[in-house]
Amino acid sequence: MALLGAIVNGLCIITGTLIGKLFSRIPDRIKETVMKGIGLAVTLLGIQMGLKSEQFLIVIFSLVIGAVIGEWLDIDKRLNGVGDWLEKKIGGSGGGVARGFVTATLIFVVGAMAIIGALDSGIRGNHSVLYTKSIIDGFTSLILATTLGIGVLFSFVPVVLYEGGIALFATQIERWVPSELMDSFIVEMTATGGLMIVAIGLSLLEITTIRVANLLPAIVVTAILTSVLYIYM
Repeated sequence: MALLGAIVNGLCIITGTLIGKLFSRIPDRIKETVMKGIGLAVTLLGIQMGLKSEQFLIVIFSLVIGAVIGEWLDIDKRLNGVGDWLEKKIGGSGGGVARGFVTATLIFVVGAMAIIGALDSGIRGNHSVLYTKSIIDGFTSLILATTLGIGVLFSFVPVVLYEGGIALFATQIERWVPSELMDSFIVEMTATGGLMIVAIGLSLLEITTIRVANLLPAIVVTAILTSVLYIYM
């Protein structure tokens, strides 16, 4: 079942969030320090991923072109709009639900494990990567929920749709994509996604605000540029 890994990932996010809500009454000072700790960890993870690039020009061009496309589509505004809609539906206020939804969605979606794990689920029927990611996301959602609230829970929807869509696509991918090209894409996608994760970390640390969602098209651009380089080089 190609979708099993994605479904387990979604269930772990839900479970982690609900457990995290039990600890939501901890003092604000502790919440602030915990959030800064998460920000530092996320930033370090992103740096480690970013350093994996073998063709850094692909990463640069992907981010530049992706940013132009993302700003034109205004993905960040649309994603925040979904968060605001959720907030109204559950009677929240102050933008907490929206922030929790957007932040968690970006953390869980932007990263190599989501794509690699989903590809493994679809191509080989091996869900081990997504199972590992599920455990990590479960603990992360628990921690995020203590500071960002119930909005974190709703991130399971885009996560399941994203990973599930890739897994279904991957069931046919071996017919069309050479393994060498796939390996090259994964390396550059990891680096590109890593820089986006650094941006998420900087936002959590409140050092700067970057519209990370508007950089998401860079993942698609990375696939295109990697393919072009593979064909003509």
